[in-house]
Amino acid sequence: MAARRITDEPAYILHAYDWSESSLILDVFTRHWGRVALVAKGAKKPTSNFRPVLLPLQPLRLAWGWAGEVGQGEIHSLKGAEWAGGHVLPTGDALIAGLYLNELLMRLLAREDTHAQLFDLYAGVVRVLGSGAHGEALEPVLRAFELLLLREIGLLPALDAETATLSPLEPATRYALVAEGGLRATGEGERAALAGAQWLALQRALGEGGAADYTAVLRAVAAAGAPAAAELKAQLRTLLQYHCGSPLLRTRQLMMDLQSL
Repeated sequence: MAARRITDEPAYILHAYDWSESSLILDVFTRHWGRVALVAKGAKKPTSNFRPVLLPLQPLRLAWGWAGEVGQGEIHSLKGAEWAGGHVLPTGDALIAGLYLNELLMRLLAREDTHAQLFDLYAGVVRVLGSGAHGEALEPVLRAFELLLLREIGLLPALDAETATLSPLEPATRYALVAEGGLRATGEGERAALAGAQWLALQRALGEGGAADYTAVLRAVAAAGAPAAAELKAQLRTLLQYHCGSPLLRTRQLMMDLQSL
């Protein structure tokens, strides 16, 4: 089969691996092709045009040769890379948060499985990280992305009903989101739980803006989750780790060690 050439594809680098003394294997997230593995030959050489461009959390336009069938998970050859501009590389807490999102995508998304809406959401969050957002401004955005990621890959239950019984949530009753049981009512004193009214607000926010207005959805979910960010964080982190499997996310361990997020 003749090789095809993909050009001008919006992409972000999730991770880079050493392949040889002079080359890299890139795990990239693209808008139209999903996660793709690319080999960047000679990218580690001081004279390489790739060297200053292939950075994480930067919007890129990539070109590569595609030799096999879509869905075969092959490693393709990078032919071109340009910085698409827009923002600087995040630093500090925002950088660690961005690397955490990258690790989630690598652990949860299959190769060559397209998620165009998720790509746009990710790009929006990366712009927030590049703007210097941190602390209280950063946390709601991270929680919103985690919720939207889980929904995109089919791992988020409806947030307006108790999962086991499909009974509508009671606004004053507290519910927890658990890995194998979805939303369930909790006993008194259980810390990682939200009131039914808060879950209902998140469910409404997930439908904000229509299917194409990703910025509006992200903003609405972040606003709805902000009042209970700590409780929501604990539940989502446990749920995401369950679906990622072992070992513990490396960026999660780093954040725990630094006590930053």
